[in-house]
Amino acid sequence: MKVPSVGEKLSPQDVERLRAGMALQMDHYAGGRLPFSCLKARGLVQHMVPLEGPDAGLVLEVMDASGGYASACLGAGHPRMQQALRDGLEDTGYVTDELGSLARVQLLEELFGPGGLWADRFPGDQYHASGRNSGSEGLELALRLVLETGFDRRRLSPKAGREGRRTILAFEGAWHGWTGGLVSLLNRRHYRLGLPQPTTEAPYGLEVSFLPYAEPEILERFFAENGSKLSAVFVEPIQGDGGIIVPPPGYLRRLAALCRENDVLLVADEVLTFAKTGRFFGMTDEQGPIPTDITVIGKSLGMGVVSTSMVIARRELSVRSSGAVSTSDLRPLTSAVLRSGLQYLVQEKLVERAGPLGEELRGRLKKDVVDAFPELFREVRGLGYMNGIELTEKSAGALTKLRTRVIEAGAFVEFMAGAGKRSHGLRYTFPAMRIAPPLIAGAEDLRELVARIQKGVRKFAEGTP
Repeated sequence: MKVPSVGEKLSPQDVERLRAGMALQMDHYAGGRLPFSCLKARGLVQHMVPLEGPDAGLVLEVMDASGGYASACLGAGHPRMQQALRDGLEDTGYVTDELGSLARVQLLEELFGPGGLWADRFPGDQYHASGRNSGSEGLELALRLVLETGFDRRRLSPKAGREGRRTILAFEGAWHGWTGGLVSLLNRRHYRLGLPQPTTEAPYGLEVSFLPYAEPEILERFFAENGSKLSAVFVEPIQGDGGIIVPPPGYLRRLAALCRENDVLLVADEVLTFAKTGRFFGMTDEQGPIPTDITVIGKSLGMGVVSTSMVIARRELSVRSSGAVSTSDLRPLTSAVLRSGLQYLVQEKLVERAGPLGEELRGRLKKDVVDAFPELFREVRGLGYMNGIELTEKSAGALTKLRTRVIEAGAFVEFMAGAGKRSHGLRYTFPAMRIAPPLIAGAEDLRELVARIQKGVRKFAEGTP
């Protein structure tokens, strides 16, 4: 298929081919997939065609504010990643974690060894790391590490003194993954009902309690009443699917202190926040790194080239022999890609500049989108390049049409579900438009992106066909 230039059209036969090919892939959206197809991409720009309507086949230039579920932090076709893949394929080999690998050693020592990039937070003599295919798999391993702390491997029985710690604290609106073990950490009946549920019966049963996120007083009361029953807390530093919820200052550090005081493991789900907030890790405040027992990173870690995640855990946390072997555990090619990409982020200071540029982005989104269309949007929230605009009830009811209009105006954004109905009498939170552009987006790119979002929203508000 020859790809026409922007403004030109595909033939009806090519449009039908794209429709038919799309139908061959399992639809995970119950018929709600977007009627667009991407033909090619480079950097922040994707060439897309609508598959339905009078403009079916018309090639559109669309700026990416998504990064492929926030994973392609270097955009599409980055030269550094092209070189990393070539070098990795030629030189690194393919050994599993049963053997050592030079590529793996180079990555890990540059991150956690003396003077390493993250050694101030995760010194190598106190932490170790494991790789997985995805964020969900990484969180599954984190959950396994938590459960193993309450198990005596020699006697094959509950560990003495931990028998009563069978509760995990999670948060309303959180998203930790689709897999069977993780849906128990989601307070969304839609994803749990009709599927096998983990047993809650002693001695090995798992119970999960849920609290509204970013509410300090509720958190304090819960620990005062239940701290001795907890085994772990799973937390996103900024809630993603909950609507880009940023906690108040001091909240995360106080949570870490409560966990430490009550002998509770703290698991940070940084799959989405990694490298997005103006720092590599969202578990950071003005005092510096906030201590965690287990941290899971992903998405941007793979630079949009490989699907991967990394679990960083205290060295005393491990699993029984061969109980967490993975085909994908920091394979040499993956390690080479990660190492080259992280080096590039540091050299170009892309993570740091996302802090001030993100603040400017939120200012423009507030002025040109939220304030300009108060009947459609409630507020803008975020840090760095991880931002969300909460919808009102009116716009949430026509979310697909809104998103379509924004794509037609030349911007690709995603929408987060929102926390919905929350406990403790807190207000309902509606879905949020997520604006999480690749880190290569500069100031001029962000200005153009906001202009295109505003144009699409105006078309939606005016009801223009």
